[in-house]
Amino acid sequence: MNRIIIIGGGISGLSAAYALQQRAARQGLEIATTLLEKDNRVGGKIRSIHDQGFLCEWGPNGFLDNKPHTLDLCAQLALDDHLLRSNDNARKRFIYSNARLHQLPESGAAFLKSKLISWPGKVRLAGEFLIPAKKDGEDETLADFARRRLGAEALDKLIAPMVSGIFAGDPEQMSLASCFPRIQQLEQEYGGLLKAMIRLAKKKKAERKAGRQVASAAGPGGILTSFSEGLQELTDALAGALHGEILCDSEVTDIRKNSGGYQVQLGNGNSLEADLILCTAPAYALTGMTRELLPELKPILDEIPYAVMNVVCFGYHQDKIPLSLDGFGYLTPRSEGRHTLGTLWDSSIFPRRAPEGMVMLRSMLGGATNPAAIDLPENEIIRQVRADLKQIMDIDAEPDFIRIFRHHRAIPQYRVGHQHRLQALETALQNRPGLFVSGNAFFGVGLNDCVDAGNRVAERIIDFVRGRKN
Repeated sequence: MNRIIIIGGGISGLSAAYALQQRAARQGLEIATTLLEKDNRVGGKIRSIHDQGFLCEWGPNGFLDNKPHTLDLCAQLALDDHLLRSNDNARKRFIYSNARLHQLPESGAAFLKSKLISWPGKVRLAGEFLIPAKKDGEDETLADFARRRLGAEALDKLIAPMVSGIFAGDPEQMSLASCFPRIQQLEQEYGGLLKAMIRLAKKKKAERKAGRQVASAAGPGGILTSFSEGLQELTDALAGALHGEILCDSEVTDIRKNSGGYQVQLGNGNSLEADLILCTAPAYALTGMTRELLPELKPILDEIPYAVMNVVCFGYHQDKIPLSLDGFGYLTPRSEGRHTLGTLWDSSIFPRRAPEGMVMLRSMLGGATNPAAIDLPENEIIRQVRADLKQIMDIDAEPDFIRIFRHHRAIPQYRVGHQHRLQALETALQNRPGLFVSGNAFFGVGLNDCVDAGNRVAERIIDFVRGRKN
């Protein structure tokens, strides 16, 4: 019997534990898993809160269906009938610029008509076709890439808001290779983004005629997907499907090597032994756990900081909202000088997020460029969000419902050099056979990324177990 301890009960740990269970069963391997979670519940940052008829997502509010990983997992868990796709109008996304909301254009013609980007900015964007590709293959910041290929205005009004919306990040720090590897690949392969779009559009047309499909230049956008009762349905189903032991309120303080494998020390004074360890905890937690076992990890993991985030849910009676909430929501460029990164129109994205006759708005305050926001008193958070909603959406009424969720370490930041850090991490782990890591600190921050990484590390662990058996 191979004893495996999984540290961390978020989506990364739960999905990896489930993948291990399924693979071991298929291959006739005997494993005993124990999942350790420091909080009093599993699910990590996935938490769906039902309050007064509103459904508030404490963390992420869905996943994109453009990759198979999470959808396949849902099928295995018999959750297909619970899946909820975002409404069609959620395709409409907005940027607040120059005192008004601009819908992001979805076609070349719409882009030319849009007033989001000035005509000089549009000309600069079109000039991307003539800019030679970067040849050295070295990583660069998202901001450097955008300025080089698209221009400063596109960086300010398109790229920076997108980076804050996905990563709560600073484009002056974030790694192109780690955050958007597909974009780096397109430049290397086709010489530029516009050239890639043209070539791939032609290829897509030919493939369709032949009855096949090919990805678009940016990859398929996908549809935001959740569940009838919120995203927590997924983590609850995973926890319920695990045969192994789940121990909550079990914070790991130290991982030690012993003659039989590893010993895990808990904050409550207890200890557990295992043949293998999989740690899916955040980078900063892994630093503490391995301070004696692998002290060389500290300088690597210290280079993966986390952005703060306040998630602010406001509920209103519909007649208090002067603006038509026909869309996904909006993002705000930093140059606009507003407090919030943006606001999602949650009750327009998914049904049953607010009681009949009411709407719910979910605003984000903080991010890598505004770390002080996490320490604001609650009344100041409310004041700042209301000020932005007044300025941007002309909402002057007091909200009828308020929930504020503070995330002191919300999203890991993949800064330039992240791929080198992953290589250094892998090299260090080779000195401790049977110790594995996964999680959103390393291989992608999205739900699909976490599930995919869980599948891949489960495969590696099964291979390791089979090697021990032989």
